[in-house]
Amino acid sequence: MEPDPEAEARLEQEIASLAKRHRVSPAIIREIIRRSGSSEKSSIERELQKSKARR
Repeated sequence: MEPDPEAEARLEQEIASLAKRHRVSPAIIREIIRRSGSSEKSSIERELQKSKARR
């Protein structure tokens, strides 16, 4: 099954906005999504806060 290009574009837009909002690289957001298995905004932001707290 081919991935939906519209859904992919929305995900990329979401990644870009989260990266800009939290001042991190989009690659970091993609890594969090890959690790957690969820592209839900709140779970990504929780993981970002956890990783920032470790620094």
